[in-house]
Amino acid sequence: MRSFTQLFVILSCLVLAACSSSEKRLEELTEREYYEQAREAMDDNNFLIASERLQQLESLYPFGDYAEQAQLELIYTQHMMSDMESALASAERFIRLHPQHEQVDYAYYMRGLSVYELGFSFVERYTPAEQARRDPTAFRDAFNYFDELVRRYPDSRYNEDAQKRMIFLRDRLAQYEIGVARFYMKRHAYLAAAQRAERVMLGFQGTSMVADALALQVEAYRLLGQDFEAQQALALLQLNYPKHEQLTAKGKFIDSGLTQEDRRTLIGVMSFGLIE
Repeated sequence: MRSFTQLFVILSCLVLAACSSSEKRLEELTEREYYEQAREAMDDNNFLIASERLQQLESLYPFGDYAEQAQLELIYTQHMMSDMESALASAERFIRLHPQHEQVDYAYYMRGLSVYELGFSFVERYTPAEQARRDPTAFRDAFNYFDELVRRYPDSRYNEDAQKRMIFLRDRLAQYEIGVARFYMKRHAYLAAAQRAERVMLGFQGTSMVADALALQVEAYRLLGQDFEAQQALALLQLNYPKHEQLTAKGKFIDSGLTQEDRRTLIGVMSFGLIE
């Protein structure tokens, strides 16, 4: 028993000594060695180690030759680890500290990309039907961030991707507006529905939602008794989107049926549909 205890003590001392030696060696690394270790880890797709080395480099050598590059690559490693909150914070910090840096456009791009990714949830990625119901704030912010990149740095190599994402984001924001307009139609708030559709007409031209906005206007204005406005919207729908699902082959308008949905009584709502 005594020999076992002695052996355990010896092994514990060896482990502690090894840890102490390892920590000491890590603290004695030069700035370049930290950076090289980070790059090697990135090449091996070990972004956790890369992130740790980059943060250690910046902490120990905040004004060194590799400090600014380490800050940029830290944004990348955090993004690759799907730590979008940290990537966003690091990108904003770089923009704030180095507004004239020759690669600051990368930080602007990664800021937009991080917020873009934050706009998605796991559920939404696999249930497209829920997309229009999502809070559009993150997508609106991402659009504005990409727009700032394109305006500030028109020659940036990241603009092509940013502009493609902006097209998608405009369509998503238009989907949200149409989703709200349909909700108003279900609640018989026809004027509010028509106004939401108008927002799509004015602010999201070129998106896939313009046709649905016109169809909503036709229906909402008819229900409001505003025949002139309804006919105007119908004429535009027939002219520009003759194959819309709410038009027959002869151009006759078909009601959506939205006003017949969710017509539950208060008792029905309170009883979760058990009593109507």
